[in-house]
Amino acid sequence: MTAKLSAGETRRHQILDLLKQSDRPLTGKEIGERTGVSRQVVVGDINLLKAVDEPIIATSRGYVYMDKEKGGQQFERIAVCRHAPEQTEEELTAFVDHGVTVKDVKVEHPVYGDLTASIMVANRMEVKEFLAKVASSNAVYLSALSEDHTHLHTVSADDPAQIDRAFECLRKAGILVE
Repeated sequence: MTAKLSAGETRRHQILDLLKQSDRPLTGKEIGERTGVSRQVVVGDINLLKAVDEPIIATSRGYVYMDKEKGGQQFERIAVCRHAPEQTEEELTAFVDHGVTVKDVKVEHPVYGDLTASIMVANRMEVKEFLAKVASSNAVYLSALSEDHTHLHTVSADDPAQIDRAFECLRKAGILVE
């Protein structure tokens, strides 16, 4: 005898299917409209899915299912960067123009320790959307929480040479810390 799924369990399966099939981030509002619930219910469902180790991340553009089997082998590296807030576009563009995805930003906070936020930008359009969202919300960049704007990015690419070229570009711009 099979157990009947609750409405919440059924909806969470539906959310997983939406995220797995999407080729772009989905906002909480969009998922809510597709599943017939509020954005707040979606946030709770996403948290429950994360609690059972579903690889969902929240980005500035929406939720993404990080399916390792979808994308082939990715090479990752940590970039240590330091720059003024006005150079954020230059920094992010240098990465994406070399085929490198900027996955996150991390800073060391004197009280809270390591703070990490997902960015997930892989092209110029996504960089522009990220910068516009920061500007429209009057938010500060996470790097502003460190004393000298030093921050780390986890970056990934199909080929390690892409990361090498992006690092060289950032080195020449005086952004990469070595």
